Amino acid sequence: MRDSAAARKSPRRIIIADDESLIRLDLREMLTHLGYDVIAEAGDGQAALDLALKLRPDLVVMDIKMPEVDGIVAAETLTRERIAPVVLLTAYSDQALVERAKEAGVVGYVVKPFREAELMPVIELSLARFEEFRSLETEVGSLKEALESRKVVERAKGVLMEAHGLRESEAFHRIRKTSMDARKSMREVAEAILLTHEMDFGATTSSSDQTTVASKG
Repeated sequence: MRDSAAARKSPRRIIIADDESLIRLDLREMLTHLGYDVIAEAGDGQAALDLALKLRPDLVVMDIKMPEVDGIVAAETLTRERIAPVVLLTAYSDQALVERAKEAGVVGYVVKPFREAELMPVIELSLARFEEFRSLETEVGSLKEALESRKVVERAKGVLMEAHGLRESEAFHRIRKTSMDARKSMREVAEAILLTHEMDFGATTSSSDQTTVASKG
């Protein structure tokens, strides 16, 4: 059984947006080869937004710098309206842009020049995290609170993955199940995981320091 987008009966529907036609051509060929369904293309941010609102894709792959509306502003709108996750294409390593993108709800980035092998992992991760984000938003009822909760949950997932050798999806499932069983929000569960980790780490560090002092004595 192939573990790829092509193995699905209904391939993921994707809109691509870039003001360079050659980039769009390359993207279409790569994504089609990977088994995705490119349903539309746009040369500017506003056109991409209009297409996404009309066609309701599973994902939008969009350049971060575009005419009319930039990729970050478009991504914020698509996240707020619960339309689709956005993977940003960027030739920039500007930290301010990255922070803006995070605040807009973007979790996937591909740096130009990109290769086909880099696309699928970022796309699948973005799709999975968008579903997690929608779960959080349903729980807290606010986009702003969901974005803040996601930051805490992401950190807690990292702790669980490192401590128990879990995959990202397994770590999220554990947090969500604990949340349901304990009748607490996922953010509360995540904060408890982080607090326990910090206490354990602090105790380990303290014990290590005491051993060092004792050995010097």
